[in-house]
Amino acid sequence: MENRVAVLSIIVEDLSMVEKINNLLHEYNEYIIGRMGIPYKQRNVSIICIAMDGPLDRINGLTGALGRIPGVSAKAAFSRA
Repeated sequence: MENRVAVLSIIVEDLSMVEKINNLLHEYNEYIIGRMGIPYKQRNVSIICIAMDGPLDRINGLTGALGRIPGVSAKAAFSRA
């Protein structure tokens, strides 16, 4: 399967789930190009942006797994090729 470049946007509203998120990201680390985390204390949330290069099914798998964690929202945007 052909690799795609993608950006995952993650909003963490339940900060007790950070360990689960980090464990998942570690499982997919071979596809992660970079990561930026922003703690937004005024709203008690964290914003995480992940740049990836990998197969579409693996990127979608990570996005779905993150979205199934309570208190976490995740969306992905993909390159066209």
